[in-house]
Amino acid sequence: MDDEEARTRLLDAAEALFYAEGIQAVGMDRIRAESGVPLKRLYRIFPAKESLVTAYLDRRDRRWMAGLRDAVAGAADPVAAVFDWLAEWFSEPGFRGCAFLNAYGELGAGPAGILDVVRRHKAELRALLAELAGPDRDGLADQLLILVEGATAVAALTPGPAPARHAAEAAATLVRARTGDGDRDRDLDLDLDLDR
Repeated sequence: MDDEEARTRLLDAAEALFYAEGIQAVGMDRIRAESGVPLKRLYRIFPAKESLVTAYLDRRDRRWMAGLRDAVAGAADPVAAVFDWLAEWFSEPGFRGCAFLNAYGELGAGPAGILDVVRRHKAELRALLAELAGPDRDGLADQLLILVEGATAVAALTPGPAPARHAAEAAATLVRARTGDGDRDRDLDLDLDLDR
């Protein structure tokens, strides 16, 4: 086994164990046992647990964001496609919520490298939602982010598509309020306020 294969095996084992059981509950010896990579090689590739956790989260971020981007690409209603994708994810066996918030919940403001990956992931998610919301709709992007995060937190407690479906309904209401008739209603309210 070369170092590339060993790295992949270590990351596969780390992801399965950290996501299912938590970062602090899983030691490096357990990762070694599950991966089949000798301890000496494990520590050569990942000199500390922090570097393994950072690499696990970084790889998960790339894969998760790519999956979401693929789901919304070319969708007739890309905002709805976000929540459809979440509904599928929430229904997967072993779903345990957001790996990034789980890591932050366990480690807090602990290791800077881990916190950087968590923050970067959330910034990338918000940037994608801003793209979908459209220009000059930062408030809508922030609201969509809260719906995505809230649905994910609820689904961690009660897995299945329902939290995504409820969040999708709220998102559709927000989008309607920010476009079309919703804008005319706000303009009318503004005109009325100016007449006072």
